[in-house]
Amino acid sequence: MGLVFRLIELLILLVPVAGVIFGGMKAVSAARRRQDRIDAEDGPAVSAGTAENNRVARWRAIQRTVQEHDRTDTKWLDYELDVVKLLDFPVMTDMREPVTERFHRAKLRADLLRPAEAATLLDDREADLEYREAVADYAMAFNVAEAEAARRRRSYLSQGDQQRIGRGQSLLRVAADSGATPQERERAYQLAGRELDGLVVLPERTRAEIERGITGELGG
Repeated sequence: MGLVFRLIELLILLVPVAGVIFGGMKAVSAARRRQDRIDAEDGPAVSAGTAENNRVARWRAIQRTVQEHDRTDTKWLDYELDVVKLLDFPVMTDMREPVTERFHRAKLRADLLRPAEAATLLDDREADLEYREAVADYAMAFNVAEAEAARRRRSYLSQGDQQRIGRGQSLLRVAADSGATPQERERAYQLAGRELDGLVVLPERTRAEIERGITGELGG
């Protein structure tokens, strides 16, 4: 009989504890269900927000790429519009030089891949990555060619070729001189072409600027 009473007393003591444990388990379970509902409701919103953030980040990267393309074009334009500077650093147009050939090839690729509207790259990830890579190659190739041109200037040329470039440079000064007569300018331009033939290739924009000036003078 004493054993029975002790068991009853033990059960009386354990019931409140069991209640506390059971209640705690229910609370944890309820809290978990609430969190699951929150996650289910917020999940799409978080995903949409992440997608939008990714799109914004990609757009900024695209804009940086376009700006880098423009900066490199501007640096090259300084040479194209200054024929004296161009011939002071002949490596920039000497297509026999590997660094020069790589630079011009990289520029051509970047220009071809540049979209008419940058925003179109947002919906074409492959084109976006290809354009970014092309611009990075272009900027790097230009910097390498420019550094090499500044380091070597005309020193890598033979004495005879250096003299030819010097004469060509002087003739192109006359060809670009608005104070010279149209006939003088045209003749100087022709002679400069002969001096530089096989040494450097004047960029199309450089030639167009000089020829436009000559043509304008003749037309006037």
